[in-house]
This record gives sequence, C-alpha cells and structure tokens, in this order.
Amino acid sequence: MIELVAFDGDDTLWHTESMFALTQQRFRELLSPWVDPQLIDERLLATETGNLQLFGYGIKGFTLSMLETAIELTDGRVPSSTPKELIDAGKAMLAHPVELIEGVEEVVEALRVDHRLIIVTKGDLFDQESKVARSGIADRFDGVEIVSEKDEATYRRILEEYRVRPERFVMVGNSIRSDVLPVVGIGGHAIHVPYPVTWSHELVEPEPELAGRYQVVSSIAEVPAALLQAAA
Repeated sequence: MIELVAFDGDDTLWHTESMFALTQQRFRELLSPWVDPQLIDERLLATETGNLQLFGYGIKGFTLSMLETAIELTDGRVPSSTPKELIDAGKAMLAHPVELIEGVEEVVEALRVDHRLIIVTKGDLFDQESKVARSGIADRFDGVEIVSEKDEATYRRILEEYRVRPERFVMVGNSIRSDVLPVVGIGGHAIHVPYPVTWSHELVEPEPELAGRYQVVSSIAEVPAALLQAAA
C-alpha cells in the first residue's frame, strides 16, 4: 500500500523551466555582439554549477550567474544598461504568475482521497514559498518540504518525519537526477513525468539496471494509473 505521495513543484505541478529558457535566450542576445552564442550557454552553465553551493537553486542564483558570466565573457565591456536589464529580468521571473500544468488539479484532487500528499521542491525558500502560496492548490497537500538539495539523505529525513517506510512512498517529478534516482536508491518508488524543457544540470542517464525500478509517464494525467502499479 502506498501511504505518501510527493510531488515536485517546478515543472511537475507548475511551469518554470520554459521561463528560464526565454530569459536565457534574451541573455544570449545581449552578449552575442561579443561572444559566440554556444560559448555563452556553456559558460553560463559552468558558472551556475559552480555557484550552486553558494547561491543554491533558483532564480536569484540564476540572475547572479548571468551577471557574473556577462562580466567575465566580455572582460567588463558590456554596456552599463545590460546589468540593469538582467536584474529586471530576474525580478520579472520572480513576479511571474504561477501557471499550473494541465491536469494537475484533477490529479491532486483524485489522489488526496486515499493518500497523504506533500510537495517536495528545491530552491530559494522565499521564492518557493511564494509559488506554493500562489499556486492555488496548497491547501490540498498535507505538507510542503522546501529543500536545498534532493539526495538520499534528504528523502530519508522526509520519510522519517512523516513516519513512512520507503516502499510505501512515491515521488512524482520531472527530474531523473532529483526526483527518481535518490528515491529509488533508498528503496522508494518514483514516477518520472518528463517536461519539454530540462535544465542541463538535471540531465543524467540512469544506469541500465535501474530501467525497471521506476515508471515513466507522458503526462501528469497518467500518474494515478502508475500509482496503482506501484502499489501492486
């Protein structure tokens, strides 16, 4: 029997990465007079990855990484208007309306009848709290866990807090790295719901022997059926 079902927030319950992609496209346009566009993406990813331990995940760290990358790639030759535009872009992302992915409300309503539901999402605390509050579905969940990283230790702590054994836990999310591998690693169940756009840092190829240890569905609407299989 599955007792606890956890949902990732960004790009599982609501759209997020598409907004990052649009902002990064604008960033590429701003730097293209000085730098090869392909190099811009590579350097930004490297800067973001290097800054994760300092800034964590989220829009604020992304904005600071864009500023740092712009200065380094152009040797400080960017117009004075560019930093302001990047900061404004970050603010616009933080203020962007929360748009639920199609089918989320129906699935959450259906599953909460027989299961405890929680949100497990990583990123900046203030930003994630704001998105959860503005999502309009916060009251359908029994808890919200905003974490700095999704690894095996984090999931073990959450299961201890909710007093659930791993085999009675299912994590639903769009990231193999964050929502699938660490959960399977501690003996839990995972349902992978791919999102059309995925941040390069989250891309990972699972080991072949793990292929049968989690489920992949094409949309959030298929999660209830997948959940029945996990409970079988």
